[in-house]
Amino acid sequence: MERALIQLAYRQVITEPCKSPFEQNVLLVSYNEFLLKSQAYNIERKFNTFREMVNQDGRANSLHYKLSFPVLPFMEQLQKKIPLLKDNAGKNIVFDTWQFELVDSDITNRSRHTIAINYYTDIITVIETLGKYMLLAAGDRSDSLTDIPDCFVLKMQEGLSITKFQQLTEPVHV
Repeated sequence: MERALIQLAYRQVITEPCKSPFEQNVLLVSYNEFLLKSQAYNIERKFNTFREMVNQDGRANSLHYKLSFPVLPFMEQLQKKIPLLKDNAGKNIVFDTWQFELVDSDITNRSRHTIAINYYTDIITVIETLGKYMLLAAGDRSDSLTDIPDCFVLKMQEGLSITKFQQLTEPVHV
C-alpha cells in the first residue's frame, strides 16, 4: 500500500463468557435494557429472540441505538482507548467514535446475548506497509511528508478493517 490517509475500524464482539470487567458490565446492562426495551416490539410475548422481533417488526432495529445509552458510562471509562487493539509497543489504539450493535439476544436465555462495539479511529496516515504490519502516524500528515512524524506499527488482524481510504500522491520536488 502506498502512502494514504485511512480510518480504521475495530469490531469487538462480546458474548458469554466474557473476561474483563468492561465486557461483563456492558453485556449485563445491555441485556437488562434489552429485556425492558424489547417489550414494545413483543407485546404478546410471541418472540424470544431479537432476530424474530426484527423479522416481525422492523422498528425493533432501533434497539441497537436504544441499548447504547446504558453502555455510555462504561465507554467513557475507556478514555478513548480500544481495549483489545494495541500497537507493537503495547499501547492501545485511540478511537474517535464508536457504535453499539445488538448482534442477537434471547429474552429467555441471557447466555445468548451477543453484542458488538465498533470503534472508529480519527484519520491516520499510512507511511509504509511491511507485510501484515503498517507503519502509521496519527492524523493527516499529507502536508508534511518531509517532517519526521511520531509513528507506530500496527499489525492487521481479525476484527480490524480500513473503512476510509485516500491514496496520497508524493509531492514533486524541484
